Amino acid sequence: MFNVTSAWKSTFPNAHAGVLVMRNVSNPAHHTELEKKKTELEEALRSRFAGQDRAAIASHPVLKVYGEYYKKFKKTYHVQLQLESIVLKGKSIPSVASLVECMFMAEVKNMLLTAGHDMDKLQLPLTLDVTQGTESYTVMRGEEQILKAGDMMISDQAGIISNIIYGPDQRTQITESTRNVVFTVYAPAGIDEQLITSHLQDMRDYVLIIAPQARVGLLELYGE
Repeated sequence: MFNVTSAWKSTFPNAHAGVLVMRNVSNPAHHTELEKKKTELEEALRSRFAGQDRAAIASHPVLKVYGEYYKKFKKTYHVQLQLESIVLKGKSIPSVASLVECMFMAEVKNMLLTAGHDMDKLQLPLTLDVTQGTESYTVMRGEEQILKAGDMMISDQAGIISNIIYGPDQRTQITESTRNVVFTVYAPAGIDEQLITSHLQDMRDYVLIIAPQARVGLLELYGE
């Protein structure tokens, strides 16, 4: 299901990718128990980072790794911005479809960059590779985006489904009718493997709250 190119391995030594496949899921617009978990997580994050300013938050080891990666492309890591809005501004995790909320919750908890896709829209296998700067795809907002060279990307047999700098595609996005889902995690060198595994397990557990009938089809790390 998931291939890693030699180019990716040589360009990003000691980096990893994580993949979680869950089958027979549901995707309600609102789920009371998940909302409770979301509130608990927001409170835990505010407690965890209490008294810290933006610079202190950015110095967290995980955010530092992503910050340095994004800086090469003159970008700011958006998960850090989301975490700051929760911790410093008292805002909530965005209320969207529950499957996407499960991903957002795990992202801000573990600070690992994640993309979600409707598995039934994918043309497998997936391939983890390096961008050349000539590729393009349609991003979530519906616009065509040319990629920057030297970024990590994941493609299926029909085209690019995500990359670090510009995020997931529109074609395979999660919708209310999604019944089989794939979550992928980009982890540059410096991110602990156990944290990636724990992150995938957190997403699995959140999904099981909204879809207790769901089953794990794959939970795996790739790289090196």
